[in-house]
Amino acid sequence: MTDRPLPTALNLPMADPLPEDTQRYFDVCQEKLGMVPNVLQAYAFDINKLNAFTALYNELMLAESGVTKLERELIAVVVSSINKCFYCLTAHGQAVRELSGDPMLGEMMVMNWRVADLSARQRAMLNFAEKVTKSSAEIAEYDREALRDVGFSDRDIWDITNVIGFFNMTNRVASATDMRPNDEYHARNR
Repeated sequence: MTDRPLPTALNLPMADPLPEDTQRYFDVCQEKLGMVPNVLQAYAFDINKLNAFTALYNELMLAESGVTKLERELIAVVVSSINKCFYCLTAHGQAVRELSGDPMLGEMMVMNWRVADLSARQRAMLNFAEKVTKSSAEIAEYDREALRDVGFSDRDIWDITNVIGFFNMTNRVASATDMRPNDEYHARNR
């Protein structure tokens, strides 16, 4: 085990050595971000779980979609705010600051997204994200229609819903394991 503290409260150190592909991926993170996000380090005790996590994350958050990357990060922050997930609020709040170029937007989203200067499209999307997070069984056709009314396609609604579901899952994993965000997130893009 290394001298570095583990990214969660669980005693699950990263595989050592990391497989070549994983090490390359971590090296790219280090080069692009200046760090390897703790969520990746947390999953790296089991490379199959890490690969499954990163594949789904990359598909939902980075792949082509009618939902912009900023909008997907806004969803991540709203869901994480409702769930009070410290890790995701910190990491994805920083992503909102970076993608929007607006440090105040990142803070507003974390604290109370309703005070943010958002488009009607974004407000409809985030109302939907909140309702799915708080009471998904109550979603009805009129909720999906509200998204269509502001220009989202059915494919976009699928993407929105999957991002919401992903962050509801990861918030619970992060909170239950006391996953801590990298310190570097706190000062970025302010």
